[in-house]
Amino acid sequence: MQIRVLGAHNIESATSRMTCLLVDGVLAVDAGSLASGLTFSEQEKVRSILVTHRHYDHVKDVAAMAINFSFVERNIRVYGEADTLKAVSDHLLDGVVYPDFSRLPAANPALTYCPLEALKELEVDGYTVLPVPTNHVATVGYQVTSREGRSFFYTGDTGPGLLSCWERISPELLLIDVTLPDRLEKHAIATKHLCPRLFGEELALFRKVRGYLPRVVPIHMSPQLEDEIRGEVERVARELGADVEFAREDMTLSL
Repeated sequence: MQIRVLGAHNIESATSRMTCLLVDGVLAVDAGSLASGLTFSEQEKVRSILVTHRHYDHVKDVAAMAINFSFVERNIRVYGEADTLKAVSDHLLDGVVYPDFSRLPAANPALTYCPLEALKELEVDGYTVLPVPTNHVATVGYQVTSREGRSFFYTGDTGPGLLSCWERISPELLLIDVTLPDRLEKHAIATKHLCPRLFGEELALFRKVRGYLPRVVPIHMSPQLEDEIRGEVERVARELGADVEFAREDMTLSL
């Protein structure tokens, strides 16, 4: 399984893209940079998108992919909890801000919404997907497992308090929100994100619950603060003996 990090950050610039993963070229997890990170020919290979929650930096390129697919008469499926899909439909692809591509083109709509339920496993494009609630705004993380049994878990946005999540997953690779540095811990907690100290607590809890630590990839970092975040995460990783590699645009993780 090849996991390409199209976007590793929470905001966009010439050198940073919003969060998005692409599995084996066909399955996207979040869509912050799904169109902007791919060529047109690469976009046409994408079959489905797993959306963690409704926030703009995670759904932005659902709209771009929909219009691009409308020109090539292809369909892309968007999976998420019902409230998340409703937010995308009502506030992004609503026929006012952007066309409703779940109805257009009329003969072959470019977009299909596929509601899923938290903690209920499903098959998507040959992968086994388990959506697990995390601590943000009606958010699920996803454990994605290949036919060969290789698996990763992506938290989506999350704050502390992941015990019930850790009890349900057993990935080889963990991609986890670390949005802010420790000096902004109060803001991280208020907005339901992690800083390095809280990240360390959650990893220690994971090891206590599961008996091991997977490879860990911090993601969704604030790029203006990234040097500070990296230094603090590296200290935590040394203390825990954790195998940590920071997400960056266009990196590939192999399982």
